[in-house]
Amino acid sequence: MPNIKVFNQAGQEVEEINLDDAVFGAEVNVPLIHQVATAQLANQRQGTKSTLTRTEVAGGGRKPWRQKGTGNARQGSIRAPQWKHGGVVFAPKPRDFSQKINKRMKAAAFVSAISSKVADNQLYIVDEIKTEGKTKEIAAMLSALKLEKRTLLVLSSGDELAVRASKNIAKVDTVQADQVSVLDLMNNTDVLVTKAAVKLIEEAYK
Repeated sequence: MPNIKVFNQAGQEVEEINLDDAVFGAEVNVPLIHQVATAQLANQRQGTKSTLTRTEVAGGGRKPWRQKGTGNARQGSIRAPQWKHGGVVFAPKPRDFSQKINKRMKAAAFVSAISSKVADNQLYIVDEIKTEGKTKEIAAMLSALKLEKRTLLVLSSGDELAVRASKNIAKVDTVQADQVSVLDLMNNTDVLVTKAAVKLIEEAYK
């Protein structure tokens, strides 16, 4: 069972807690993490881009000149791809990039990803975050905890002021404990979780 230190906002150790081994101490499955993260990236794609092919471009209904006798190369339409304002070869069309992943795979990938953060000493726990919604308060906390790389701040539902205070810090992403994904974990080097959020994660993935 992983044993991890809990800090306060000033960077001082206040206690140690035991994390649920089934959630934070699972075997790391890198291929599964990659598969789920790739699917989540694909599901974010809109797939709305569209370009006109030669059959859709306006104009070009007649041959620009006769087939022989002009000295020019033969041409069938001024809307062929080699012409200016012509159609596009193999033009991209709207499509659905989404990939389906079942709940068990998604849950197993999340547990594996967050366990890898614990194993790599990249998961930190803070007892609570007290803030008036000011950016300097969150910046001071990150400095005290020596979190200088990209950091994911996992919060509980009552930490709206902490979300607002983190918005102006480029290297910090915030997410609710019930919405954190594998992609969120993989896009950030360090993960800072409140003690309340740890309990929510354990309850969700036990």
